[in-house]
Amino acid sequence: MNDEIIDEVRAIREAHAARFNYDLKAIFTDIQRGEAELEKQGFKLIIPPTHPADLPESSLKRIRFTRG
Repeated sequence: MNDEIIDEVRAIREAHAARFNYDLKAIFTDIQRGEAELEKQGFKLIIPPTHPADLPESSLKRIRFTRG
């Protein structure tokens, strides 16, 4: 299966990584710089929860994490 959007996202990600010689630390620093810039412009960045218990209550959560 070939998806144009996924191909485009992968190409952008590859170009970004190549710009920093595939150095993960440099890539991460650049992402943080970009986030700080967005916050200065007034955008509110939302940090996703890292643990299922921190997710909002929903039918999906009750179904997915309930045994019985």
